[in-house]
Amino acid sequence: MRFTTTLFLLMACTLSLHAQKKKGDNKIKPRDEFVAELMVKMTIDEKIAQTVQFTADGTVTGPKGGDNFIEEIKKGNVGSILNATGVKYTRELQELNLKHSRLKIPLLFGYDVIHGYRTIFPITLGETASWDLEAAELSSKIAADEAAASGVHWTFAPMVDIARDPRWGRVSEGSGEDTYLGSKMAYARVKGFQGTDLKSLNTILACAKHFAAYGAAEAGRDYNTVDMSERTLREIYLPPFKATVDAGVGTFMASFNEISGVPATGSKFLMRDILKGEWDFKGFVVTDYTGMNEMIPHGYAKDSLQAGELSMNAGIDMDMVGGIYMKNLKKLLNDGRVTEAQINDACRRILEAKYDLGLFEDPFRYNDAKREAATITKKEYLDAATRIANKSMVLLKNSNNVLPLRKEQKVAYVGPLVSDDWNIIGSWAATGDRQGFAVSVQEGVNKIITDKSKVTFDKGVEIVDQRRDMMQKALDNARKADVIVAVMGEFENMTGEAASRTNIDLPGIQKDFLAELKKLGKPIILVLMNGRPLTLSWENDNMDAILEAWYPGTMGGDAIAQTLYGLNNPSGKLPITFPRSVGQVPIYYNHKNTGRPYLGTSDKEQKYKSRYIDSDNSPLYPFGYGLSYTKFEYSNLKLSSKSISMGGKIRVSVDVANTGNYDGEEVVQLYVKDEFGSVTRPVKELKGFRKLLLKKGERKTVEFELSTDDLRFYNIDMKFVAEPGDFEVSVGGSSDANLKDKFVLVK
Repeated sequence: MRFTTTLFLLMACTLSLHAQKKKGDNKIKPRDEFVAELMVKMTIDEKIAQTVQFTADGTVTGPKGGDNFIEEIKKGNVGSILNATGVKYTRELQELNLKHSRLKIPLLFGYDVIHGYRTIFPITLGETASWDLEAAELSSKIAADEAAASGVHWTFAPMVDIARDPRWGRVSEGSGEDTYLGSKMAYARVKGFQGTDLKSLNTILACAKHFAAYGAAEAGRDYNTVDMSERTLREIYLPPFKATVDAGVGTFMASFNEISGVPATGSKFLMRDILKGEWDFKGFVVTDYTGMNEMIPHGYAKDSLQAGELSMNAGIDMDMVGGIYMKNLKKLLNDGRVTEAQINDACRRILEAKYDLGLFEDPFRYNDAKREAATITKKEYLDAATRIANKSMVLLKNSNNVLPLRKEQKVAYVGPLVSDDWNIIGSWAATGDRQGFAVSVQEGVNKIITDKSKVTFDKGVEIVDQRRDMMQKALDNARKADVIVAVMGEFENMTGEAASRTNIDLPGIQKDFLAELKKLGKPIILVLMNGRPLTLSWENDNMDAILEAWYPGTMGGDAIAQTLYGLNNPSGKLPITFPRSVGQVPIYYNHKNTGRPYLGTSDKEQKYKSRYIDSDNSPLYPFGYGLSYTKFEYSNLKLSSKSISMGGKIRVSVDVANTGNYDGEEVVQLYVKDEFGSVTRPVKELKGFRKLLLKKGERKTVEFELSTDDLRFYNIDMKFVAEPGDFEVSVGGSSDANLKDKFVLVK
């Protein structure tokens, strides 16, 4: 009788949990009530299982782990799977899970959808060069729709790490060096992924990563040590993460690095004090791939048991791939080294995310094969990819208006990436097709130039390989041309994770090939595909035009060709500084002044100043820089007042005129300098920007509003305040903006 009663109660529980799967059934209880009742029924082992994630057989993004994930699913030990994609495969895994899960708790499927799922957009750094928040939100929205249609519930994006060192390969995945721009982009991308309702079938759970300061790795070497003041951490590196919380991001990922001697995975200061405490973050935190295990070689945990203890006490809710929670958490609880309340909190946060996605209503709601087929790479998404790639193009040089090209010109296209359809979609390209689906530059040009006698296409050299046997044919064709276009750059896997470089020149003998082309005396246009700032001093001196195309994605060849032939007027601006040489790195626009600032060649003191003896201090291309086929003039900078009081606001206006021969978009940038503070302040900080379209001959007035909130920083007492004093405002088309005025903040 006791067995019959128990069986009846178990069946009733299961039916209760899944009654909501019937169409039109709206009886599922509110989230807090539903999750609370479910957790009452769960054993401690079932709660721990929710904190465990293993990888499937798909993309491996770290040391191989979880080879027995199928067996662990059967044992009920897994709450989430990463790297499983596609309706068919994720359905199979979910069915297996539900068959063996006592309480029928669905799996959560995660995947790295960084800059597109199947329709691939420009790499994140490139997309940020658009300075277009609507574009960033749209690309994330499309990526979410495609991913959700393929059975994915959760992306490990956006990456919001501020990065000032181009040697670091993962600079390609973020929004560059600036906190303000990075925060705006972070907010937009979360909104794109998650929309307004996670239960919508075209949204997925977003993840802010890598918390925190991963982009400040010493020497630009991935996974390396980070050490900085709390002031720098809070002013520069944390604000983009806070922006994702404000946007409602559902999850966070801990970073690999240590900060001030403590690995982030074990940092109570980061996870409990700041994220879940100060910011009141309600979602859950996952480690990076084997992040817990890596606290052992860090020298912070002596063994897996202690690594699990440190992680749970710090506030880590889910263990990615490492298996530490699965193997150790119950023992840690029994030994009194973690509490049941901590485990309950982690479990609850994960269950709430599954509830928000609608997985308790229908675990297979993301497994519609017809929807998958209808959604992936549909025309409107490919068209959007073209538009956003166009917006991401940055024109770095254009001597004598060699660009745009004319269709009647004979053009020799050369370079290792001229016909490439593999690297063009960049690293971290999810399920993007590298087998011929992406549009190469050659394909894009051939769509525009119908007279094939006007164009030739030759590699000439490889990206890294030193072979020169292809060079002569390319030189022969270039000799017959009016103009040469060299399409060069890096392999896609030379950027991204575990792809740090000490030499950030063009790799291989590409520069040697350019030197041979230069001898022909023809105008040369260099088109770059790369995932980081490169050192281009020689190229800047010797090329007639340089177009930074980044890795522009699935439709990148169309966007490059359209830009070269003037069908698109480039409007991108650099989100990160390009150095003259790697010896300047890290280099960024919002640096401090020092006590001996170098004022240039006009400085009376040339020796004992903060300068290099073999190079100018300035970058090759500054933050915010980018040319256009037209010209913009700034004038009539006005402030609504010369002084404001605490809590007040000031309006800044400027006239911008298109004085060139083309319609074009310009990014108007507002910078502020705090002249004096209780701690030293940067030479300038971005505080606003507007992207506007100006027709040929058109003039517009652009207005910004500054409040005292925009002037706050962490003072000598680590209080986030604005201090009275003098401020300088500058407005222009880059961080070198020279239209300036001043105001005073009074008590």
